[in-house]
Amino acid sequence: MAEEENALLGDIRAFNVYTGNLAWTFKTIPEPNQPGYETWSPANPRERIGGANSWAGMAIDRKRGIVYVPTGSAAYDFFGGNRKGDNLYANCLLALDASSGKLLWHYQLVHHDIWDRDPSAPPNLVTVINKGVKTDAVAQITKQGYVFVFDRVIGKPLFEILETKTRQDAIKGEYPSPTQPVPSKPTPFTRQSFTEKDFNPFVADRDSMVKLLRAARHGSAYIPLGREMTIFFPGTDGGAQWGGAATDEEGTLYVPAKQIPVYTTLVDVEKRTTNAPVTSTALFISRCAPCHGADGKGNHDGSYPSLANIDKKYSQAQVLQLLEKGRGMMRSFSHVSLEEKTAIVNYVLNKTGASTQVNNTEPQEENPDKSPYQHTGYNRWYDRNGFPVSSPPWGTLTAIDLNSGEQKWQVPLGEYESLTKKGIPPTGTDNYGGPLVTSSGLIFIAASRDAKFRAFDKVNGKIL
Repeated sequence: MAEEENALLGDIRAFNVYTGNLAWTFKTIPEPNQPGYETWSPANPRERIGGANSWAGMAIDRKRGIVYVPTGSAAYDFFGGNRKGDNLYANCLLALDASSGKLLWHYQLVHHDIWDRDPSAPPNLVTVINKGVKTDAVAQITKQGYVFVFDRVIGKPLFEILETKTRQDAIKGEYPSPTQPVPSKPTPFTRQSFTEKDFNPFVADRDSMVKLLRAARHGSAYIPLGREMTIFFPGTDGGAQWGGAATDEEGTLYVPAKQIPVYTTLVDVEKRTTNAPVTSTALFISRCAPCHGADGKGNHDGSYPSLANIDKKYSQAQVLQLLEKGRGMMRSFSHVSLEEKTAIVNYVLNKTGASTQVNNTEPQEENPDKSPYQHTGYNRWYDRNGFPVSSPPWGTLTAIDLNSGEQKWQVPLGEYESLTKKGIPPTGTDNYGGPLVTSSGLIFIAASRDAKFRAFDKVNGKIL
């Protein structure tokens, strides 16, 4: 589900599998007089704001009849001046009665999210020994590299969570939360900042990179985006990614993650006071550039592919169908008019010029709920040689003892063969995918960019 300005409401619904009838609905953006409504301003957020959906997946305790639901950020991901407040129940772990949808407990993992820092994977149900007591727990991994661990029944954190002061120097119209929740334990499974000392020793054009970084907003978590280059570390998609984590009967969590900086910037949205025609370039920038880049070249690892020479691979009908249906990580653009989709298709297939105009189907009257800014993409920071600019490891597999909150081990996940041949130890790579842990003590995982399937010893992380 989208988390752009036109995102739909992300309500949680249950259906009777025998009849197909709707059983219940939990409204993740509350109505007036419902708990949580006071965390939104201006009033009536359901009429103005979308998102807060459960895109990452859920977990269910069948014995107790409790479903655990992580919720996404409210729309729009990178600006919240039109939704002041903490914005419950966005960015939460919800515990709902599976038979009725009643909220049993919740915990908000990020207040007033303006960084796309929603939970990226389903929670894990696990049993631990906490302060000498056997406890059924639920653990939620995050893009930030944090693990939040709660008593599964009452929602009490098993480790103290600290409300930590964060930067407040936001762009005009934005009002960040003064604090964000940071678990005291478990130890984060990724590094938490990117500074000059964190460039890898063989990064290309180091002096230029350092100059860029010095002019950027960087160095801590939860930095409000600005007109300057803003660094996310770990990146906007983790840290933990949507492959999720695995647990064993001893209470150990095994989580794959990536540790690659991502940068973006906020720029002004072009203001139009009438329903004047819009150019194909403007459509591409607003609809496609956030992922594929303004130049259409995608990113280094191919997760956002280049659109160069796409006309040699696909027909006009095939690209139009891709926009209509979506594929893989790319969502559907079925909400966009056929005229606009056709203009975008013709643009990327080099069939029309950049200044070709189409009728603008979106109303352009003054709208106080519309973000005055848009971001410039999810830009993973690689050097010209195709390697992340940060010091390795770039991808990791970490074992965390949820009984104590301490890390047991961490190893690189994946490698660049060209670097290994030069005598550089495995660096890990960008990764998307989850692990499987067996009762015989093995961890199986693919996920890494080098397209290899690996087996690890769960005791010490040794690759087998």
